[in-house]
Amino acid sequence: MRLKLVVVALYGLLLLVPLCFSVNSLAFSTDGEPTQGKAQAVPIPFDAAGRRGLVLFNHKTHEALFNPDPRFPHTAPAGVACLACHHSVKDETVRAQFQKCNACHKDEGNPSNPDDREGYDLNSREAFHRLCISCHRATNFKTSNARFTNVGFTKCGECHDNQAPPMQIAAQPKVVPPPDEEPETPPANGRVIEMFTTPKDPPRGFAGSSRIDTPPQTTPDAVPTADRWRIGLPQDPRFEQGKWYNPYRQNILKGDYPIFKQQNFLALTLESDTLFIGRRLPLPSDVSSQNPDSAEFFGEGINSFFRQNFTLSIDFFNGDVAFKPINWRFKFTPNFNLNYLNTQENGIVNIDVRKGANRFDNFVGFQEMFSEVKLGDTTKLIPFLRGNGSDGKSPYYDSTFIRAGIQQFNSDFRGFIFNDFNLGARLFGQFGNNRYNFNAAYFYLLEKDTNSELNRIDFGNFRDQTVFIANIFRQDTKWKGYTSQFSFHYNNDKPSVFFDDNAFLVRPAPVGDVARHGVKAWYLGWAGDGHIGLYNISHAFYQVFGHDTFNPIAGKKTDINAQQAAVEVSRDRDWLRFKGSFFFASGDKKPFDDKARGFDAIVDIPEFAGGLFSYWNSQGIRLLGTGVGLKSGESLLPTLRSSKFQGQANFINPGIFIYNTGLEAELTPKLRGIANLNYLHFHHTDPLEGILFQPNIRRSIGWDYGFGVLYRPFLTENWIIQGGFSSLIPGAGFNDIYTSNCSGQGCGQGSKILFSSFIRLKFTY
Repeated sequence: MRLKLVVVALYGLLLLVPLCFSVNSLAFSTDGEPTQGKAQAVPIPFDAAGRRGLVLFNHKTHEALFNPDPRFPHTAPAGVACLACHHSVKDETVRAQFQKCNACHKDEGNPSNPDDREGYDLNSREAFHRLCISCHRATNFKTSNARFTNVGFTKCGECHDNQAPPMQIAAQPKVVPPPDEEPETPPANGRVIEMFTTPKDPPRGFAGSSRIDTPPQTTPDAVPTADRWRIGLPQDPRFEQGKWYNPYRQNILKGDYPIFKQQNFLALTLESDTLFIGRRLPLPSDVSSQNPDSAEFFGEGINSFFRQNFTLSIDFFNGDVAFKPINWRFKFTPNFNLNYLNTQENGIVNIDVRKGANRFDNFVGFQEMFSEVKLGDTTKLIPFLRGNGSDGKSPYYDSTFIRAGIQQFNSDFRGFIFNDFNLGARLFGQFGNNRYNFNAAYFYLLEKDTNSELNRIDFGNFRDQTVFIANIFRQDTKWKGYTSQFSFHYNNDKPSVFFDDNAFLVRPAPVGDVARHGVKAWYLGWAGDGHIGLYNISHAFYQVFGHDTFNPIAGKKTDINAQQAAVEVSRDRDWLRFKGSFFFASGDKKPFDDKARGFDAIVDIPEFAGGLFSYWNSQGIRLLGTGVGLKSGESLLPTLRSSKFQGQANFINPGIFIYNTGLEAELTPKLRGIANLNYLHFHHTDPLEGILFQPNIRRSIGWDYGFGVLYRPFLTENWIIQGGFSSLIPGAGFNDIYTSNCSGQGCGQGSKILFSSFIRLKFTY
């Protein structure tokens, strides 16, 4: 009996020896490679750099084991323990199906990796760690190997030793892989380096082709992408891919992607602006009338006007375009104009009555052609704006720029004094975290084409007029959302003689004593725009000084002293905006003395008191029997000048008061309704009495009302359709001017109700 026990014990001891040897040989592999049939463990690095040392894995020791952890998602069927690890195998008799773990579990960040129930990325490292550690924890595995004493290989440091050299494993017979498996390439220098690239998803929008060379990939953990603007994104049904013709998707033609390198962008804008106006204006019947039987001084006032502008804007600039200002820019904007005027009287479209009553004209001009450069941080260029101890670099990107060439400039919020595209140089910038903005601009004005009002292409055709403007804006002045402005304007219009394209004399004005003269005027202004509480407010006040070397109405040199004031207050209530405004420009009570007290601007295009929906604001009204207008188109001022763009400022004029109320209604998100009502009267009518040789002209101009709609069919500014109707019901003073006050042939006609209807279509790409 004792002998039997000794034999059984010896036999059991012999069985435990190989098992202990196998357990002591346990190690780990990071890529999960099954080495079926291999007796030799292959050292594999933990990551691309070999950090954490080498992990050894013997597949033969593990091939009959399965994971006893009940939480492990893959359980092997009875008798097929290998399927616990190789859970993707469908038919265990086909050896080719036993793939590496990294056939499905790839490197970290690969979008093809499966996710666990919590959505965690099961990359190769994560999957292998969960497999090994869960089994060791479930079996409470410990090893008594001399190198790893009493450890369970459940912590990083128990498996990875980045200090000691790799373990020496006794060489074992090499097993030749079966024919359906490719021979494995031994790792270089003890490490496996697997190169991979991310999927090449297309970028959003119309990105064009990249012109940036991408360097080759040299490490497995970094894929070089040189063109950071064209990084692709996976397909997402919430987003649409852009097209070249859609400016509201990301588009290389709209400055969303660089055209070359990383900071050079191109923004291309195409615009069509169509305007049609049908109106009645007070017009004279020329000595050679269109209708032979019409002898009345006042002619047929019905006429129509059509204008079509095609604009191409090319904006090429350099910068980061996100938050930092641009480094430099070049912008080029040619404008192609077609215009047609149809009247019922001769001598309107041209001084030569043989030209008839209709005129068609076309012109090509430049509205913008300038270069712009960032000079640097404002606080670095202007030292007194720095704080104590500052080196001048602005953390808020407060920068200063200079722009030279034909450019647009509006000197205030509403365009009261200077609003034009013209040739000049402008220094501008901001400081105080963009709270303060400043401009210093000098313009040497170009002549305009008479019928299109575009700049002439001939740069040698200057009009001997210079304008200097300086202003500063301060945001959040006392109230958040309210911006104040202080400005200075200087206008130096030198003596000259000029006939417009229709052969009419415009400089000097053909009224009074016609003589060459120059005008020098200095404007001091204070304006504000924004909101104070629930009220929107916009206001301006200007004082002008200067002199006119020979005013044609006064017939002598005059000193200028005039004022202008404007204020608008509005309040929003749900979808309605209620507005009320007041406008004043001083007039001259004594037109023949040496003081000029009537206010005039340089080039005004105000958006005030109705704009296009006001007859008085939108239409130009000529003063019959003279060579000047009562007022110019797109102006509020009755200045008695020959032309707003080609004539000279005239500071002997009647002045005006305008009382306005209006309503804007957001009828739908796409449709806005506008209603406007003005009452107007002159400040002083003495200049009108002197020009017309007509005493006792009263002050009332009349009631001006208008209404219309603004429609945006796509909820964007790319398609804008405007239409409206406005009318001027003449008051006593207007009747005095535009009514026959004689008897006999050619007399007896009274002033008529004036009206204007328009439609404007604006399409922008």
